Amino acid sequence: MLKHLYYRDRGTFLQSLHPAAILSYLAALLLLPLFLTHPLYLVSILLAGLLAAFTAEAAAGWCAYLTVGLWPALLLLLMNPLLSSNGHTVLFLLPPLPFIGGRTITLEALCYGAVMGMRFLAIITAFALYNTQVHPDRVTGLLSRFAWKSALLVSLATRMIPTLTRELSAAREVQQLRGVDFGTGNLRQRLQKYGWLLELLLVSSLEGSLQTAEAMQARAFGSGPRSSYLRNPVRLRDYLCSCSALAALFLSIYARVRGYADFTFYPQLGRLVDGVSGWFFYSAVMLSILLPLIIGWGWQRWPYLRSKI
Repeated sequence: MLKHLYYRDRGTFLQSLHPAAILSYLAALLLLPLFLTHPLYLVSILLAGLLAAFTAEAAAGWCAYLTVGLWPALLLLLMNPLLSSNGHTVLFLLPPLPFIGGRTITLEALCYGAVMGMRFLAIITAFALYNTQVHPDRVTGLLSRFAWKSALLVSLATRMIPTLTRELSAAREVQQLRGVDFGTGNLRQRLQKYGWLLELLLVSSLEGSLQTAEAMQARAFGSGPRSSYLRNPVRLRDYLCSCSALAALFLSIYARVRGYADFTFYPQLGRLVDGVSGWFFYSAVMLSILLPLIIGWGWQRWPYLRSKI
C-alpha cells in the first residue's frame, strides 16, 4: 500500500510537464480551497482533483490519502453542529449531553461543517497529486538554481522516507524467511523482533550515507561550477497549464473580491449562485482548472497533438 503514496513513473501527462508548470497547477488546486468557502466551488475543485487523480493513474494513492483524511472531515461535519448553534433553520433538539448540555442542531451549522470537510478533502487531494505526480529530484533540481545547498538537503531528506520504507519491507521479508514471526509472542518479544528491524535500518542507513558521500566525492561535488545531466525543456503544454492555473487563481480572487464567489451560511443559507455574473465566473474558473486535464486527455490519445505540444 505504501508504494502508492510515492512517485512512480507512469508516463502520464501531468508527469511529463515541466516542474514549474505542474507546481503552478497543483498550487491552484491547493490555494483555491484555502480562500474560497463557496460550496459549489469546493465541490467542483474536489471533483476536478479526483478526476486528475484518475486520469493520472493515481487513484490508488488518492484512496490511501482519503482513508486518512476522511475521518477529520467527518469529525468536522459532526462537531460543528454540536459546538455552534447559530442559524435560523432548526432541524432538531438534542437532549442534555455531558459537558455541552442541550444543543440545537441547525441546518446552517450542519452545512458549514460539511463544506469545511470538503475543503479539507480538496487540500488532501492536492497533496496526494503532488506526492504521486511530481518527481522530487526534478523539483529540487528546479530549486537548485537559487540555493543548491538547501536543494541538496531537501533532496536527501525526501529520499529518506521512501528508501527506509523499501529497506524495512525487505528486512522484514528476510526475517520472515528465516522463521521470524512478527505476529506471535508477548509484547516484549514483539518489541525485540522489531528492534532487530530498527538495528538493520540503522546499519543500512549508515552504509547508504557513506555510499552517497563517496558518490558525491567521486563526482567532485562542490569543487567547481555546477553541471546538469538532465534538462527540462519548456514546451507549449507547460505554458498552457501554467496560464490556466494563474487564470483560475486571478479569476477566483476577482470573483471573491466582487462578491460573486461568496456564500452566506449564517444566519440563513444564501443563494448558491447570484445571477449571470456568478455563473460566468464559476464557469471560467472551472474551465481553467479543467483545461490541463482536457489537454492531457487529447495528449494521451492523439499522437499528432502530443508531437505539437
